[in-house]
Amino acid sequence: MTVPLPLWQARPALERYQTVNIRKAVITAAAPSQRTLPLQTLVDRDGTQKSALRIILEESLSAGVEEIGIIIHPGDERAYREAIGGINAALHFVEQPEPRGYGHALLCAREFVGGDPFLHLVSDHLYLSGTKGKTSAQQLADIAAAEECAVSAVQATRETMLPYYGAVGGKRLHENNRLYVIDNVLEKPTPTEAEQSLIVPGLRAAHYLCYFGMHVLTPTVMHILADQAAKAHGQIHLSRALAELARRERYLAFEIPGRRHNMGVKFGLLTSQLALGLAGEDREEVLATLVDLLASRGSGE
Repeated sequence: MTVPLPLWQARPALERYQTVNIRKAVITAAAPSQRTLPLQTLVDRDGTQKSALRIILEESLSAGVEEIGIIIHPGDERAYREAIGGINAALHFVEQPEPRGYGHALLCAREFVGGDPFLHLVSDHLYLSGTKGKTSAQQLADIAAAEECAVSAVQATRETMLPYYGAVGGKRLHENNRLYVIDNVLEKPTPTEAEQSLIVPGLRAAHYLCYFGMHVLTPTVMHILADQAAKAHGQIHLSRALAELARRERYLAFEIPGRRHNMGVKFGLLTSQLALGLAGEDREEVLATLVDLLASRGSGE
């Protein structure tokens, strides 16, 4: 039996994106469980206190972004502006009028995005690059420009963490051990679903490629989300849109060197702060403090 090609493979090359030049970023921050996390104050790697939101904005700007759209809950703009401080970028605040899900939040930025590819980050994650001299956002933007298509950052994640992330299945590109052609996307799959649909050759046992919380997306995803919104009155899911994107266009996953830190999970803020401290100029002081804490626990103090 002949397996039909995905739509993107059947199209003439001229109909695909010729350049992916990122000048805009969209940060989603409107979810009820998410909206206060970006306002938390942390000590960054340079030793200065910043809001989590400012750290995320600086990550976006490192990729060459000039305009940033922030999707917020109605009434949150003032608190967000106060948390940002001075940022050298054009900021656009877009309210999500009703909580209809992650995909709907992103769709609220459709007018801001226009016909341009864009960088997308979530506001409840912090990102620490494993590549010296390049942030995670820079690496992802470079891959998208080189491959001329949408690319999502992913990380090999143990199956016990599947309830927190969307996950992808696909095949590794022969020429790049960190790039995969995505053929399936599931939102927060169970281990059984992941084992049946998301196995990626070469990964460790019981590990899957889960989203990193950072994407470079083409405007096609906005069209897909708009179609979903027109057909449904409930939640709009980004993972379903990304699964459809993989069918329509060449869509890659990049196993990015680095770590994401989800501030929204139990001890997430603590873990994020420790990760920033251990990656920064105060590393020795942080390590000494941790040793003292462990020693005091061991002595029963």
